[in-house]
Amino acid sequence: MSTRRRIGGALAATGLALLAVTTPVASAQTGDPARGLYSVEGAATADKRTAVARTGVDVAGSRGDALTVVATPGQAASLRAEGFSLKQLGDFDSMLKQRSGRAGTSAVAGDFPPGDEAYHTYAETTAELQKAAKDHSDIATLSSVGKSYEGRELNLLKISDNAGTDENEPEVLFTCNQHAREHLTTEMCLRIVQRFTSGYATDPAIKKLVDEHEIYVIPNVNPDGSEYDITGGEYQGWRKTRKPVPGSSAVGTDPNRNWDYKWNCCGGSSNSPSAEDYHGPSAFSESETKAVADFMNSRVVGGAQQIKTHIDFHTFSELVLWPYGYTKDETDTGLNEEEAKRFADVGKAMAATNGYTPEQSSDLYVTDGDINDWAWGKHKILSYTFEMYPKDGGIDGFYPPASVIPEQTARNDKAVDILINEAKA
Repeated sequence: MSTRRRIGGALAATGLALLAVTTPVASAQTGDPARGLYSVEGAATADKRTAVARTGVDVAGSRGDALTVVATPGQAASLRAEGFSLKQLGDFDSMLKQRSGRAGTSAVAGDFPPGDEAYHTYAETTAELQKAAKDHSDIATLSSVGKSYEGRELNLLKISDNAGTDENEPEVLFTCNQHAREHLTTEMCLRIVQRFTSGYATDPAIKKLVDEHEIYVIPNVNPDGSEYDITGGEYQGWRKTRKPVPGSSAVGTDPNRNWDYKWNCCGGSSNSPSAEDYHGPSAFSESETKAVADFMNSRVVGGAQQIKTHIDFHTFSELVLWPYGYTKDETDTGLNEEEAKRFADVGKAMAATNGYTPEQSSDLYVTDGDINDWAWGKHKILSYTFEMYPKDGGIDGFYPPASVIPEQTARNDKAVDILINEAKA
């Protein structure tokens, strides 16, 4: 029987970008921009936040009883029709242009905007992985789980004491950059690679983790989207994949609503191809999610899944989240009370090291077809989402300055170690 859970805290409080200009907006506004940043008032509960999300808006964060969202004029009108009060905070596209040019210098096509060049492009990330595999060939091997829609390799780095051999050791998976604009997550995966390869020879604790586990890292699950997001050296605010939607002029699917467990089951994703949380025409319609899932499926050896624990990194709000996302109940099919307690205990232990807020995913709002629900529902992998820095923000929530990369990735070192050790439990 399902256990009805107390609805926990809201999303971490979300402030406004410094660039935002607050302007009250009434219903059916002719002045709504093509993509507006809004504060949606009166969204203090998970049910109300879910109702907001179901309109297909791009939920950016929460501040008290208000959600900060990016919405089209039609979505804004739908929210007003449902009784929500909206305040327009700014034109999202204008704010993106200001954020991209805030360093006051010219952008370079194919790179991050001026001042943010320390973030790694797909090519730079690939080069870092190649270097790690070359410089540490005894403990690191580079391969690919498949190709993106546009033909980019979905790079996979394996780290273990005998990386070229499939040993009988517990396995751990780290995935980053499902959502295109969440570039800090790619830096998080690169931090894991750097720490466990460079530290192997000098840090006994790291050596022990590497010797006793097989660690897999996929830094770019959605490379097409992340490259598109920096088109012309300017941020685009892009979230989804880049595959055109059949029968529609829309482009892209939310990869984290495209997984084949409770896909499109429970109002936790959108049927509209233009929505930011569009689940795709079918589960695993996207080559990126299908390739990662195929790799995870391939780790079933002798009838047993070898991957025991997993983190999928996102930004932002500083949260540690666990399944299920499709239901507000603590337990449901395939997740009993003991297992739910383990999820919570490990999640809280990790959050105690980085200062994030730990909670079940549906405490925010209901989602369906996400990677965590699939990893647990299909394979019993202890699977978490980390929503990284910052705790709140508007434009700068999605695009924090590159200067924060070292501190905010190192902030998760202890949590990563906890997750790896948990693979042996």
